[in-house]
Formats: sequence, C-alpha cells, structure tokens
Amino acid sequence: MIYAISLKRFAVATLALVCGMFTLGAAVQAQEPPVRIGYAISRTGPFAGGAQVSQEPNYILWAEQVNAAGGLDVKGTKRKVELMGYDDRSEVETAVRTYEKLMTSDKVDLILPPWGSGMNFAVAPVASKHGYPMIGPTALSRKLLDMKLPYFFAILQQPEPMMGAIADLLAARGVKTAAVVYMDDLFGLEDIAALEPALKAKGIQIVEKKSYPLGVKDLSPVLKDIKAKNPDAFLGMTYPPDTILVSNQSKEIAFNPKVFYASVGTAFQLYKNVMKDNTEGVMGMGSWNSKTSAGAKAYFDAHVAKFQKEPDRWASGHAWASLQVLQQAVAKAGLDRKALRNTIAGTEFDTIIGKIRFKDGENTSIPGTVSQWQKGDFEVIWPTPRATAPAIFPKPDWK
Repeated sequence: MIYAISLKRFAVATLALVCGMFTLGAAVQAQEPPVRIGYAISRTGPFAGGAQVSQEPNYILWAEQVNAAGGLDVKGTKRKVELMGYDDRSEVETAVRTYEKLMTSDKVDLILPPWGSGMNFAVAPVASKHGYPMIGPTALSRKLLDMKLPYFFAILQQPEPMMGAIADLLAARGVKTAAVVYMDDLFGLEDIAALEPALKAKGIQIVEKKSYPLGVKDLSPVLKDIKAKNPDAFLGMTYPPDTILVSNQSKEIAFNPKVFYASVGTAFQLYKNVMKDNTEGVMGMGSWNSKTSAGAKAYFDAHVAKFQKEPDRWASGHAWASLQVLQQAVAKAGLDRKALRNTIAGTEFDTIIGKIRFKDGENTSIPGTVSQWQKGDFEVIWPTPRATAPAIFPKPDWK
C-alpha cells in the first residue's frame, strides 16, 4: 500500500515536472526575440512624395501582416518583426550615416532599402561592406549594377528594358519624332543614355532634349519650345512633383502630342487626384495592377483598406515583391546573412508581379513595361503578353 502511494506520488510529481517543462518551453518560445529590421526612408524633403507612396507604407503593411500571422518564419521558427525606421530627410549623407549606425551599433538582423536611385547608389556599397542583403525596389541604375556589389539586388526594371519598351511601343504606333525632358541626376541621366540609342534604332528622331534640376518650379518655357516643334511624342524622365508639373503646364498651353509619357509618379493615385479628368491616355512607368494576379488583387485591396489610398502601379508592386522575396529567403536560409544572400541570388521566387530570379544582381524575369491611364485605372499596355488593356492612341485632348 505504501509502495502504491509512493508510485502515485511519483507519477504526480513526474507529470508536474513534465507539465512544467512544457510550460517552460512555451515561455521560451514566447520569448523568442523579434527580428529587428532597420531602414532609413524619406519622410521629409523632395523625395518624400515617392518614398511615402512606393515604399514605407509597404514596409508597414508587410510587418503588420507577418506579425498577424504569428511572425516571420525563420527556418521553421516564427518570430515577430520589429521595424526600426528613420527619416533620412532626403539627404544622402543622413541616409548613409543612419544605415552605418543600424548595421554597426544597432546590429539589426536585416535592412530594407531607401527610396530612389541616388539613395540606393550611396547606401548599397555600405550594405555590401557590412554583409547585409538589400533588395532595391526603386533603384533604376545600370551604374549601380555595374559595381557588382555582392549583397545588392535590383528588383525594379532597369533603364535599358524600360526605355526599350517605350521605344518599341512608339515604333509600333508609327511615331517618327519625340521631345525629351529629363531630371539632371542619376535617374534622368541613365534613362536618357538608354533612351537615345533605343529611339535611334527604331528610326525615331529626337527634335528636342532638355535637362532640368531637382526642385524645378516652372518648365513652361521649355514646353512652349517643344510645342513649337510639334513632336509626335513627349517623353519626360521625371520624378513625382515634376510629372505633375509638366502635365499641368502642358494642359495650360494646350500641348497635346499623340503620346504623352511621364515617368515616376504617373502611376500614383496622387496623379489621378490632381489631374482629375485629364489623366486619360497619359502613359508612364508602370508594370502591374490589380488584374495582374490574384495576389496582386489581394495586396491592392489590403493596401487600400490600411491606408485609404491605392498603391502605385509600378514601384509599389516591386516593393511588395521584394518583401516576398526576403520572406521566402529567410524561411529557407534563416538570418545568416551570407546564406541569405546566396539564397536570394540562386532561387526563383513567387511574387505578386510574377516569378522572379536574379542574374548578377538584376531581376531578369520582368521585362520593360509601359502603362497608361484608362478610365481611372493604370493599365499595362506593353509588352502585349503582360498587357491588361490595349493602348489608347492617339492621346485624347486635355479637358
């Protein structure tokens, strides 16, 4: 009898110990440290307009969705995501200094990129120096890729395919002459360098070519000169404020060529809001919309629900795709940054804009594209296999 009671007490004690171990294990699991992800982004200054449409909202939405699903899968272990974001004030020096701090003092687990070609050009070498993979959704720069930085990946289409796409579309529509304005910075200079030979190869003559500085407030004299030359197409290698500027000032002077193309910002809801009934037929840099895939539709709807505004139809899709790539790579390789870099470099990933594979740091899976505003949506019109609608040509008159 005493033996039986002892066995019973032993069983109870053992059960308590086992339960305690499970409780301790659960507590340990619950105390897994968050994955700390650092970045600097333009919240103020001239780059804020693009950064706060195409990138930071996507970072916030992604982290929220990941945490709601239990956390980021790190080789089978779910860990919450903690974002550490700072304002770079649209200053290259501030961005570089902030990333240095994040990687050396704060020792974050991962980083996300800044906005824009120039910022990425400055920060990518720092990331590679410290061995942090960086997937740039707004870096359009052949020079940056030519640096062959082992930890940098450009998910956005680069100047040659993007300028080649607009040249192909113009040629298919019988365009013979074009006028070009471009931002006098890395983005504009690389675009014009890719555009000129692409147009020449198609027999399209550039009748006017003008550069302008960051922060320009008036381009009407340039536009009046261009109007006098009566080109078939107007092509602007522009940033968001300038895209709106050239559109409004072209409307004011009744400059309405057969093709009106402006680059960054045309894909923004802001452009539609500002231009109101004058978006129809305007072309620009775009690569996707909610019709592109079921995942793209789900992302589009979640973005609208979270921020009460639409994501842009170009870089926002690439920003989300870059986060999908990072998430899939971390699930496979964990947080060892060298292993993570090798996984990104050598794996094909499923994203909302299609399958993506990098070659020498460049996304070679997505071709150059052109989109156009049609009845309130920014439709992909070129190349034909990716089109969500046929092109409107010529552009309707401004209203």
